[in-house]
Amino acid sequence: MRKCGNCLLPETYETLVIDDDGKSCNMCKTSQFKQQNVDWAKRKVMLDSVIEKYRGKYDYDCIVPFSGGKDSTFTLYYLIKEYKLKPLVVRFNHGFMRSNHERNVEKVLKKLGADFINFTPNWQIVKKLMWESFSRKTDFCWHCHTGIYSYPLQIALKFNVPLILWGEPLAEMSAYYTYEDNIIEWEDEEKFNMVRNLGITADDMWGMIHSESDPVDKRDLMPYTYPKLEDLKKMDYYSVCLGSFIPWDYKANTKLIMEELGWTGDELEGVPENINKEFAKIECWMQATRDYIKYLKRGYSRVTQLTNFEIRNGRMSTEEAQKWIDEYEGRKPQSLQIFLDYMGITEDEFNSMVAKFVVPPFEPDFNNIPVGEKPHDIDEWYKEKNKR
Repeated sequence: MRKCGNCLLPETYETLVIDDDGKSCNMCKTSQFKQQNVDWAKRKVMLDSVIEKYRGKYDYDCIVPFSGGKDSTFTLYYLIKEYKLKPLVVRFNHGFMRSNHERNVEKVLKKLGADFINFTPNWQIVKKLMWESFSRKTDFCWHCHTGIYSYPLQIALKFNVPLILWGEPLAEMSAYYTYEDNIIEWEDEEKFNMVRNLGITADDMWGMIHSESDPVDKRDLMPYTYPKLEDLKKMDYYSVCLGSFIPWDYKANTKLIMEELGWTGDELEGVPENINKEFAKIECWMQATRDYIKYLKRGYSRVTQLTNFEIRNGRMSTEEAQKWIDEYEGRKPQSLQIFLDYMGITEDEFNSMVAKFVVPPFEPDFNNIPVGEKPHDIDEWYKEKNKR
């Protein structure tokens, strides 16, 4: 399997194009363009103009979609401290929030001072959605990604707050959008349908999980439904990523919120401690299982994703990153059994389903995968024996 000789992303990485000589890739070039060619001072002026257009005209100046992780916490901090905005903070709770993460959320909101809406969907519906998206796409996070990106827009309509400011741009991790091709990166319906919902709309999903013998109220799919474009346009909505206007640096952002807000990191299964506590995705206890599925299908996981950011930002050598990848990549997480119990399947059934979606030339060896270490808080995670 070919890899970029610089950042080590493999050819199975979605949207990746490795140079003929193997020494670089399109993601490396996007990072170079960001660092060398983007006029960030000009973009900051653009952001100033956007803020002033909407400031003080509505009950809230903006909506901030918020998980409480490093990126949304930095976004909230930046908008309040830099612009003195009055935001409405909106969280779609996917159901897998860890206790340290919840302490972070409480701490941050109290220190910054902001109104907060926390929405948690019906767990019985969530399990149906997880099974359907996993069985069809081997991605059980449909409910999370559709909810996170549709529900805040619904709240924006309900409260008539047209400015929605998200955090990290997708240009940091995918060639669907790049700093070179886009002046700003929108979080709009086109992006939602292309990269967020797996090509399955809420109406589609209702048709998949509803039956006469096991009926589902169609209203239960409303949190996952993207608002009508005509309604958003009527409100003059403006839904964009903050990272399109200021240079996004995960490590610097995380360091700042740690110092200013007391935000704390945590361990993530299968990720080296020196990386995960700084800027891994630590809020979800199912994250490692999602990463493991990616490894089985594409031959890389979160260790590769995180170290390649460090390489491109000049904070880690390719050789050092390769050592971390060799040691940590591809471990079977302890959270896998929790997921299997949620879905009511065996590991052999799980492997058979994932095997159908493996991306060549990678070939996983399902029988020889080491088991990762037990996370410190796994006993707090919600567990159940579920019969589908």
